[in-house]
This record gives sequence, structure tokens and C-alpha cells, in this order.
Amino acid sequence: MSYKNGKDILPPSLLKQLQEYIQGEIVYIPKREQKRAGWGENNGTRLIIERRNKEIYRLYKSGWTILELIQSYHLSEDSIRKIIVKTRDVMSNTAT
Repeated sequence: MSYKNGKDILPPSLLKQLQEYIQGEIVYIPKREQKRAGWGENNGTRLIIERRNKEIYRLYKSGWTILELIQSYHLSEDSIRKIIVKTRDVMSNTAT
């Protein structure tokens, strides 16, 4: 964020109005409200992880052991178990 002089960027009528409320101080003007993208939505990371998690769940359902998944995906046992439980719940909710 950079400092801008109101005299350089604001119309004189607006500057005069603002001077009725504040003079010689720094004021932060927030951006307009906008919907922020969720984590990983803009760069595709969220989609990549969702696909990976579905693949881990599919492999687990097809007979892979937790240990094989740990070694293949380089994740902790706790992470693999959480992925399996969460993905199973998501898949069962979308199937109904």
C-alpha cells in the first residue's frame, strides 16, 4: 500500500468535503466489498488436492493398505486416515 496525496488524486470538491472531517492525517480507504476466492481456487491447488484425495480413497477401496498409501503419497498415517474418512463422507453424501 502506498501513500497518495489527496490533492493529487481527488476532485477539489471531494477534497474540500473530506477536509471538514479530517486534515493532515493518513486515512485508509478500504477496497469495495468483493467475494474473495477460497484457498487454492485461483491457482488450481484445491482441485489438484481433491483429485489426489479421491485417488487415495479409490486405491484404499481397491485394496491398498494404509502403509502402501503412506509410502506412495509421502503423507503421514494420520493424514491418509483423515483423507479416507473425509472423502468417504463426501462421496456418500453425493451418492444420496
